Order: sequence, then C-alpha cells, then structure tokens
Amino acid sequence: METWRIVATCLLTLGGLVLVLVAMAQARDRKGSTRGDVARSALISLGVLAVADALAATVLPSTITWGIVAAEWILIGVVTLAD
Repeated sequence: METWRIVATCLLTLGGLVLVLVAMAQARDRKGSTRGDVARSALISLGVLAVADALAATVLPSTITWGIVAAEWILIGVVTLAD
C-alpha cells in the first residue's frame, strides 16, 4: 500500500471520529431524543466512516481521496467555529 493512502486514511479516520462526536451531540440536543437516537446516529456515522476509509485505502484515486480529506477538515473547522 502506498504511503499517501495510509496518511490520507489516518487523517480521514481522525476527522471522521470528530464528526461522529458532533453528530452524536446534535442528536442529543434535539428535543425528545432518546439514548437510542444518539446510538443510532453514532452507528450510521461510523458505518459511513468505515466505507469511506475502505474506499480511500483501496480504490479511490489520490485527487478524490485528498479532496474528501480536505473537505472533511474544512467541515470540522466550520462546525467547530459555528458555535
């Protein structure tokens, strides 16, 4: 496996875990939400992250992979600075 794939996948995973926590917090803050809603949002987010990691580590070309990583980190910056 190429080194750039390992680095991109690690950055994608790190940012994805932050976004999973943000999704869980937003689910918790909704009125009438239960623990099940928070757990469901975590499972869905982790599933999407696992698919994105698998694709980045195996088949996606470098420009698309790095574009996804950049978009993810921009999204993290926007979400964390919004509050």
